[in-house]
Amino acid sequence: MDSNRDFATESFGKMQLSESVASYLREQIISGKLAKGEFLRIDALAKTLGMSSTPIREGLLLLQSESFVRLIPRRGFVVTGFSMDDLRDLFWAQAVVGAELAARAANKMTKADVAKLQQIQNNHDTALAAGDRERVTRLGHEFHRFINLAAQSPRLTLLLGSLAKQLPNRFYTSIEGQLQGAVQYHPIIIDAIKVKDSEAVRSLMYRHIVNGGEHLVAMLDSQGKGKPQGDRGEELSADPAGATGTEA
Repeated sequence: MDSNRDFATESFGKMQLSESVASYLREQIISGKLAKGEFLRIDALAKTLGMSSTPIREGLLLLQSESFVRLIPRRGFVVTGFSMDDLRDLFWAQAVVGAELAARAANKMTKADVAKLQQIQNNHDTALAAGDRERVTRLGHEFHRFINLAAQSPRLTLLLGSLAKQLPNRFYTSIEGQLQGAVQYHPIIIDAIKVKDSEAVRSLMYRHIVNGGEHLVAMLDSQGKGKPQGDRGEELSADPAGATGTEA
């Protein structure tokens, strides 16, 4: 895990240390670099990540609340694993909540709001044409965030945020075909919002998010980080190249 020190150092300080630890370990578990049944030693993690044991333990407790790890008395924290069906469930839940927020936003957005959303998409298209992947990713997040906030449903927005947080950002940005999905779905979502067709918006947003999840499952499977998709409940296998610290 020493090969991941640069990533850890770079991300720590941008958020609370415990959240950074949780995000770092989520990625390791989802990618299969930390396998089901593997024990996570607080002292070893503290040494690897260059910090005290307190944020390490707090980060592990956060992961326990999300069922990524569990605490075994007198033995420590153990990885519970993360299956591809877990991944599909996570995206399904995001799709249901995100679709509801989008449908509500369609009924509440003003012409000025729609114009702003269209400008975000225009900027997204420009960045895509220029090959500016970092800006494309940022504007993609901005597109969805603008719609979610326009729904004026803070509790649902908070719930969606807690679901999205269970998957590190780099997995969202690594989804095969996600950029093409944005090109296909974003404009027609805007068109449906313009005419306040909330049911069309709901359906489009649901399919947009679920398709992203299926792309990620396929990507992990093709990279050897997952077992055959027909094996329900099977855990993501350990990455045979995990010692290199290669990102998913």
